[in-house]
Amino acid sequence: MDYAWWFYLILYVVAFLYASVGHGGASGYLALMALANAAPAEMRPTALILNLFVSLTAFIQFFRGGHFKSGIFWPFILASVPMAFWGGRIHVDDEIYKQILGVALLFPVARFLFFQNTPQENLKKSNTPLSLGIGGIIGFFSGLIGIGGGILLSPILLLLKWTDQKQTAAISALFIFINSASGLAGQLTKGISISSQMYILVIVAFTGGLTGAYFGASRFDQKVLKTILAVVLLLAAVKLLFKVG
Repeated sequence: MDYAWWFYLILYVVAFLYASVGHGGASGYLALMALANAAPAEMRPTALILNLFVSLTAFIQFFRGGHFKSGIFWPFILASVPMAFWGGRIHVDDEIYKQILGVALLFPVARFLFFQNTPQENLKKSNTPLSLGIGGIIGFFSGLIGIGGGILLSPILLLLKWTDQKQTAAISALFIFINSASGLAGQLTKGISISSQMYILVIVAFTGGLTGAYFGASRFDQKVLKTILAVVLLLAAVKLLFKVG
């Protein structure tokens, strides 16, 4: 599918904003492609490939900032990887896929609008069995709809008060990278449809992710931009759930 110029402009902004909070941006890319009426068969692998580039860039920046907490990270990813591979192998009817994606897009909307930072003194100790269970569930749905799972993991981490926003970003970024690779591997076993514009999409998303991760790992107030992105995601969710447009 050929995309219009505005698509690439918004793609850059989406990658920038997602990377600034440690996300790969798959849900944003999927929302953008849904608004452009792209086919689900092309949307899933495209989003995951872009995720690989942007999430790794974000992780490196937040890791350098000293925000990564490996003890919290490993239980989530150990359970998530095999489930993401399994989910990636499952073919979902286009209409059902759009409904699942529409619900999933509500998570980043909540993440960007409602979740605030938790002071260090109020953080709680993580729970390994609960982490394994959460990781497995997130992994399955991540592979199923073609996302890295950060939009599902980060609100949970913040809600449980196991990490602050920067730590959440570092953990989510690596979680997304590994999960995306696993989900893409599962899709490859069934065959995938790659966009003819992939190299342009990668360049634009990588550039946006690189700048977003740099500013996000330092002090950068993105409240207005996050609100705008949340509105775009909400519009895409409404379109998918209620078949608008």
